[in-house]
Amino acid sequence: MTRQAFLMALPEAMLARQLASAGSSGNASKLLIVAAHPDDEYAFAATTYRLTRELGWTADHVVVTNGEAGYRYSALAEALYGVALTRESEGRSRLPAIRKRETLNAGKVLGIRRHYFLDQRDSGFNTDAAGASTANWDRDRVAGFLTALLHRERYDAIFTLLPTTQTHAHHRAATLLAVEAAAGLPEEQRPLLFAADPCAAAAPSAGYTPLAGEPLARTVSEHPVFSFDRATRFGYRNALNYQIVVNWVIAEHKSQGLFQTDSGKDRLERFWLFEASGSDGLARARRFAAQLEPAAEALAAAG
Repeated sequence: MTRQAFLMALPEAMLARQLASAGSSGNASKLLIVAAHPDDEYAFAATTYRLTRELGWTADHVVVTNGEAGYRYSALAEALYGVALTRESEGRSRLPAIRKRETLNAGKVLGIRRHYFLDQRDSGFNTDAAGASTANWDRDRVAGFLTALLHRERYDAIFTLLPTTQTHAHHRAATLLAVEAAAGLPEEQRPLLFAADPCAAAAPSAGYTPLAGEPLARTVSEHPVFSFDRATRFGYRNALNYQIVVNWVIAEHKSQGLFQTDSGKDRLERFWLFEASGSDGLARARRFAAQLEPAAEALAAAG
C-alpha cells in the first residue's frame, strides 16, 4: 500500500483536518509529554509519531530528572562517548549532558517541538524502583513550571505514565504533578489527561487500581480507553509498521544499554484517562482516539 493510497483510505473529514493542521502550525492541536526520565517517551512513541508526523499536531516534552542514575548498564556506550560511564562518579557527572543529547535526537524522530529539562537530581534506587525517593526534588519548582506551561500553551492532551504501585516511584511522582497542575485549570480548559502503559499483545488484561489516598490518580475506567497497535502495517506492500519508529527512539538512547533490549518488545501502547480530564473527558477521548486510527483494527476498545 503506497503512502498516497494510505492517505486516500482515511475518511475525508479526517484527511481534511490532517491537511489543514499540516498547513497551519498555529492552529495545530498540542500534546505535552511529562516524564520523569530521559527515554520514558518510549511508552507512547508510536502514538506521538502518529500525531506529530501524520496528523499535524505540535508536541512538547518535559523531562523532570537529569537521568544521572542510569549509569549501571552504560558499558556499551563507554567506547562511544569516551567516558567510564559505569563508574558511578563519572556516570553521574557526565550522563546528564549525554542523556539530554540523546533525548533531543529521539525528539527529532518523534517531531518534538520543544524539550524542557527541569534537571532534578535522579537519585536512582537500590533494589526497588517502586520505592525510589523523590525527596530531593524541588516539587514546588516542578509544579510551578508545569502550571505556568499549561496556562501558556493550552494543550489538548497530556501523556504521562500509568501510576501503579509497582511502577518506578519517579514515574508516579511526575504523573501526579502533571495531573495536579492540569486539574488546577478551569474544567473547560483542561487537556485530556492520559496515562500510558505499553505491553505485549498477549499480556494479561488486568485492570488498573488507582493509588490509595491519591484522588487525582483515579481513572474513568479500570481498563484503558484505547490502545495503539505498534504492529499496524502500512506502506509499500504493507511492509512497514510503527514498531520501526519505536526502535529508532530506543536506539537514540545509546547510554541506556539495558533499554536497548526493549526493541520490538511491547506491541500495544495502552492509554487510561484520568477523571481529572473533566466531565466530558470520555467523549473527547473517544474523538481523540478516532483520529489515531491508521487502520480499523489499530485500536482496541475499552473493556
